[in-house]
Amino acid sequence: MVIKVFLATSSGSTAIKKKQQDVVGFLEANGIDHEQLDIACNEDNRMWMRENVPGEKKPTNGIPLPPQIFNDQSYCGDYETFFDAKEQNQVFAFLGLAPPPGSKEAQLAEKAHILQNGNVPHEEHKSTDLNHEEEEIADKGETDLHVSEDEEEEELNIEDDEEAPEDEEEPITEDEDETEEDS
Repeated sequence: MVIKVFLATSSGSTAIKKKQQDVVGFLEANGIDHEQLDIACNEDNRMWMRENVPGEKKPTNGIPLPPQIFNDQSYCGDYETFFDAKEQNQVFAFLGLAPPPGSKEAQLAEKAHILQNGNVPHEEHKSTDLNHEEEEIADKGETDLHVSEDEEEEELNIEDDEEAPEDEEEPITEDEDETEEDS
């Protein structure tokens, strides 16, 4: 499956250019196979895009602005829906692609699958057992796990003392200044 990004290479709008760059940059950075189709120089691309953007996604004037994103013939969305999916770590689902293993989106998809099925893989049991142990330790008291506020403050004071140069003179106060002038 190839992701098709309809864009205008000769757009006068900097906002549209930035949106197009954001989409294409994300696809390139993530190694997602895509095709850039120019609607400014190719009337067939423009007509195909306009015909295939669903009616509810078209603006009031009926002409959708680039970038518009498709997965082959299937409409994915415009820049706003792409941006929302990116913010929620759901871009691969938005594009109709399987997320790469180990990605945040793959982890979220796995958690959603677990919640839907109610099945928890063996590894999930181990991590939840560790979380319960950590909670029990925290309930008993945090003396061994964290530095107390007093100890933290003391460490900061020691660091401050170490940073101050030793041969620096104390600043002269107003009283001392007056006595020096009198002598």
